[in-house]
Amino acid sequence: MDDQSQASFDTAMAFMDAMGKGDMDSMSRLMADDMVWHNEGDKSMPWIGPWEGKEAIFKFLGVFTKNLETTLWENTDAFASGDTVAVFGNMNGKTTNSGKETGIFTFALRVKVRDGQVVLWNWFEDSYAVSKAYHG
Repeated sequence: MDDQSQASFDTAMAFMDAMGKGDMDSMSRLMADDMVWHNEGDKSMPWIGPWEGKEAIFKFLGVFTKNLETTLWENTDAFASGDTVAVFGNMNGKTTNSGKETGIFTFALRVKVRDGQVVLWNWFEDSYAVSKAYHG
């Protein structure tokens, strides 16, 4: 892996690790001020974005954690090319709205890194399964 790809990979993984630990200070340091967090899906769920800028992203994260408890997060593949990192894996969650689990589903994540900070966190998941669980 070339130096830029390795640096992008390291930044994306450090951000993911900080997020998993709830380390908001490290997350904030790793976020560009103009970062965009983009989730596709059913707009009736309160955490579907896009969210632009640190303040909006931290607000989103509060809403997300109040509505979905992650019960499984498993990265299965990850690679980087230049400023772009791709991560694939499996996830399961339980929604507080209905108390139902999503069931294990695959996810894909595209991350863009600029100057050692995340500028894009583009999340793809089985939004149908998540929406179905959320609405019960």
